[in-house]
Amino acid sequence: MKENAVITIISITIIVLNMMMIIVLDIKNAIIMATMAEATTITMAVITAVVMAVTMAEVTVVVMAVTTAVVKDVAAVGAGCFNLINN
Repeated sequence: MKENAVITIISITIIVLNMMMIIVLDIKNAIIMATMAEATTITMAVITAVVMAVTMAEVTVVVMAVTTAVVKDVAAVGAGCFNLINN
């Protein structure tokens, strides 16, 4: 009888330890998945921020160049008109 009780206790202990190991592994996997998701989110945010900054800088450069060229052309036309009127 005592042997059966000991075997039963050992079996129950093994089952409980296996269940605890499964729970620990599930928690570990959940933490890893959450960490990977956070890393992916942060990486995408950084990449998006860098691309947006570079794009905005390029757009600003192009707009400034076009604006400068237009202002110079308008100034030249205005100067030409001024010369025509005064001559």
